[in-house]
Amino acid sequence: MSGVEIVRVAARGEGVTADGRHVPLAAPGDRVTDDGRVLPGPHHADPVCRHFPACGGCQLQHLDTDSLGAFVRDRIASALAAQGVAAPDFDPVHLSPPRTRRRAGLSVRRAGRRILIGFNRERSHVIEDLAECHVLHPDLFALVAPLRALMDRLLPARAAGATLRLTLADQGIDLLIEGMAADGLAAIEALGDFARGHALARLALDDGGGPQTLWEPVPVTVTLGGVPVGLPHAAFLQATADGEAALVAAVRDGVGAARVVADLFSGLGTFALALSGRVYAAEAARDAVLALKAARPGIFADHRDLYRRPLQPAELDRFEAVVLDPPRAGAEAQAALIAAARTPRIAYVSCNPATFARDARILAGGGLRLTRIVPVGQFGWSTHVELCGIFERRSAG
Repeated sequence: MSGVEIVRVAARGEGVTADGRHVPLAAPGDRVTDDGRVLPGPHHADPVCRHFPACGGCQLQHLDTDSLGAFVRDRIASALAAQGVAAPDFDPVHLSPPRTRRRAGLSVRRAGRRILIGFNRERSHVIEDLAECHVLHPDLFALVAPLRALMDRLLPARAAGATLRLTLADQGIDLLIEGMAADGLAAIEALGDFARGHALARLALDDGGGPQTLWEPVPVTVTLGGVPVGLPHAAFLQATADGEAALVAAVRDGVGAARVVADLFSGLGTFALALSGRVYAAEAARDAVLALKAARPGIFADHRDLYRRPLQPAELDRFEAVVLDPPRAGAEAQAALIAAARTPRIAYVSCNPATFARDARILAGGGLRLTRIVPVGQFGWSTHVELCGIFERRSAG
């Protein structure tokens, strides 16, 4: 058979040959001819969306399910190998189904007489105007066409554009419009009519001075661990309820029967509210801490910036397990202090295999062994990878 075979997929989604050549839109098993043509192999899938590959929302629609799972697993394994960390057996990769993404930030701008709404094209500020979407929850996508009409009425002709942040809450869709002001009574009335007509849970504007709520018939909540939690504007949620459930199950298994647990970088309490026993939750976002306190007073929620003031070994030694869910930057300083403590079990949730692997190396240096990896792909057809790693401290003997 002619051509060179694609053997793996790189971090940005390109196919890679055995000699290191990167080929866009190539899947494992494809062959690349001398003139650059890609001959589809057994793992090459037909894209399901007309916007692929232009839309930056997806990079991997040319991969079949087996290759998508292998991509997620290999991203984690290669990151661990680069740090010299021994990888345990991996759980099967959990991929969230299509059309389950419950939050998104869509760009909007005026282009002549048209209003464009969608994701930016890959490595570009050009908006791919969405006519369909196979990752967004149907309720979110159903609002795109009505939003075009609203933005056509309200977005100034010379505006640079705006961002539409949509989140599926318990009461419906929470919409935050960033980068646009409501000028005059007519604009405010139009926004109110839109919110009422589309049964929004909440509508808010942020023109640069912070979100201002214009519509919220009842307090907006999101249910985490079976508990309704007040939802601050632009608060972090796992991308899909399905992916959240997979990560929560992994954390609960990792914590086991621990009676006293620290949940660090706790956010609104995705994991804290799913745990039994006594839970200490530390989070830097004040609104999230207040929401968690109100949702379950029994949790000790602490407004604490763990980058500036990480927990010290003497504090960590009080806990039978620690849950970590840091931002993409990871938790390097906190990991070093956990390594110096005696906490026996760590459940580390990460959205960045590279910083997870770096921190795993630090934890391993303190006597913690990585015993389990649960890989999760909840951003459908994207290069974004999440995981839960379970660490157990080696006994002194």
